[in-house]
Order: sequence, then C-alpha cells, then structure tokens
Amino acid sequence: MTDVLDLRAGTSAQPWLEPSAHWPTLTRATRHLDAPVGALHVGALRWNAHEMLRRAAGTPIRVATKSIRVRAVVEALLDLPGYRGVLAYTLAEAIWLAERMPRLDDLVVGYPTAEAAGIRRLATDPDLARRITLMVDSPAQLDLVDAVLPPSQREPIRVCLELDASWHAPVLGHLGVRRSPVHEPDDAGAFAAYLAGRPGFRLVGVMAYEAQVAGVANAPRGRPVDGAVNRWMQSRSMPELVERRARAVAAVRRHADLEFVNGGGTGSLEATAADPSVTELGAGSGILAGHLFDGYAHFTPAPAAAFALDVVRSPSPRHATMLGGGWIASGPPGIDRLPRIVWPEGLRMLPREGAGEVQTPVTGRGAPRLRPGDRIWMRHTKSGELAEHLAEFALVDGDEVVGTVPTYRGEGKAYL
Repeated sequence: MTDVLDLRAGTSAQPWLEPSAHWPTLTRATRHLDAPVGALHVGALRWNAHEMLRRAAGTPIRVATKSIRVRAVVEALLDLPGYRGVLAYTLAEAIWLAERMPRLDDLVVGYPTAEAAGIRRLATDPDLARRITLMVDSPAQLDLVDAVLPPSQREPIRVCLELDASWHAPVLGHLGVRRSPVHEPDDAGAFAAYLAGRPGFRLVGVMAYEAQVAGVANAPRGRPVDGAVNRWMQSRSMPELVERRARAVAAVRRHADLEFVNGGGTGSLEATAADPSVTELGAGSGILAGHLFDGYAHFTPAPAAAFALDVVRSPSPRHATMLGGGWIASGPPGIDRLPRIVWPEGLRMLPREGAGEVQTPVTGRGAPRLRPGDRIWMRHTKSGELAEHLAEFALVDGDEVVGTVPTYRGEGKAYL
C-alpha cells in the first residue's frame, strides 16, 4: 500500500476544482462498495501534503495523528521529506504506533496522560522511553508518573513542557483553548528549573499551540462579520505570542538542552513558521481537509476525504432520505458541526431533523431527482473524526479504486 500512497511526487491536476467531474468520478469508482463508503482521493492527498510543506517554508512538520487516524497515511507522510515525527493523542496510541512503525523514533504525546498501564510500559521499556515524550505542565503530572514507578525503578522519562498560547485580550479576556496553566515566561522558566532538579525526568521540548489562530476560520462562509473579527483577533494575538514564546523558550533553555520547540497547526503554518523561536510545526488536519478548513482566507485545501451514503426512500416528491448520517463533529454545537453535502448539488438537510442517527432526509432542487440506491457525498467537519465511523477508506486515483487502507477503528483501535 505504500506504493499506492507515495506522496513524494506532487500533482498539478486538480480535478476537485470542478465538482461536476470530481464527485461523479468518486461515485463511479466506488459503486461496487456498499455504503457507508469512505474515500481518500490520492491526488488530493498529494496536493495537500505538498501545499502544507510550501506553507511551512522549510520548517519541519510533526504529523498530528488525531487529525488523520489512518496509519498508512501517517507512514506515507513520514516518507515525504519535510515531515518529521508524530504528535500523538494518547500514550496508548504512541506506544502502538511505535510498535507498528519501528523506524519511527520521535513520538510526542500531545496531551498529558493519566494512563497507568501505559506509563508502566513506557517506564520499563528502554526503547519506548528513548522514542516517546510525554506532555506536562504541572508537578502533579510528574507525581502521577512516580506513583506508578519511582525513578529508582524505571527509565528516565522524556517530557515536553506545554506553554499556554492563548491570548489574554484587553476587555475580551481569554481567547483560545484552556490547556496549560503555564502562561508567562517566568512561569515556564520556574517549571523548567523545577524539572531540572526532579529525578527521573528529562525536559527535551516546549510546545505552544495557538488554537485561536490555527483552529479558528478567518473567512467562514456566509459570515463576513465573524471573519473580520477573527482576522482582527489573529492579527493581534500572534505578535503577542511570538514575543512571549521567545521569552519563555529563552527562560527554559537556561535549565534544559531543548531538542525541539513545537507550535502551530494547519491554519497557522505560515505565521508560526515565521517565529524564530519555533523549530518545528505540528499539523495534520490539512491533509484530509475536513470542511472546517474551507473557511480560511490564506489557503484552500483539497477535499481529500469524503463519505457517501445511499438514498433508501422518497417520503414525498420534494424529499429523499439517506440511511444514517448522524456523524456530528466535536466542538460548540452548531450548523458547522454537521456533515456538509457536496454532491449532488442543490441538497440541504432539514432544520428539524438535521443529520440523523438512522436516517437523514434532504430537500432542495436536487432532491426530486434522487431514487433509492443513489449516492450522496458529504464531508465531515473535522479531518480525523471521520475515521471513527469507518473501518477503512477506499483509495481513489483517477477513476478507480486502487486499494483500501484501514482506519484506527479498522485495526481495532480507538484512542479518542
């Protein structure tokens, strides 16, 4: 499957720019597969992988696996120069990837862990302890590790300090996500000094994820006022973070020999790459490109991942109904958390039913033409969450399925 998913060659063809050609091609290619069917367009994957490298401008990208959840795609990205290491969601996932991908020797767990079984595995396996780094932001997390196995009975644990990247804006207050309590440079330096004197741990990295820039659309469709407000916020938040992150990294470096400073996400690759204190970027959503990432002014990813459901009934001349469809995305409840219908054109969900658990009725100018057995293509809001509903993706290249790849779920794993 690595030959099919060779992402090293770029692509100049962009068939997804013409929906009337792209989506019917996917329908024909996957017609022999029962719904629900998930498809990855190989050309679109290549396009997105190279576009992210272009935007990163030479700064290495650490692959955020939660935004992909397909091991074959992660492996293909790591074969492409410019991608280096992974940012895993959980310690259990990192251990599994390390075991299944022997060449992968740089795994950072992107969130603090309380997995006692995983900590024990990590702490008693010299190879895993050499390859995997845990995320920390407080002494209590170190206490938890020591409660599993004290330093005298385990391997030294590599850790990364997470710096809070949110913006404490005048009047508006906290903008960003609630992550680390370590916000100020002096706090980062003090925690680094504490770690330096704490047996059994080695501080090797700093991470600061600017969610209010990387994960907030600055040109959302049909919401020009929101877009203007978000662009204003981002234009002020990013300079504040660049200055604060530089001071924090300098304070940490007085106590630790850092191997990496990680920042950014799909929506902020250019801005974060321009920060001289950052040595690598963390990103993944732009590879599969959930429709949340259609709403940015400075880049447009190709719709590499999509899923199709079958029409099974027509409750009236103005409606058609799909089987299933309730694949709702995480985040604040709203219309943008629903799957987006992309083909056939002229379809919309019903406000009183939305995307249902067992059925999803649609209406619109395209609905009267639909018959049982017809396919409706949709895109999930989030990139990686689509994989939680599918055991595998069909790989489509040109007008045919050239292979299949299992999702995490298809390999019997669920880490989120």
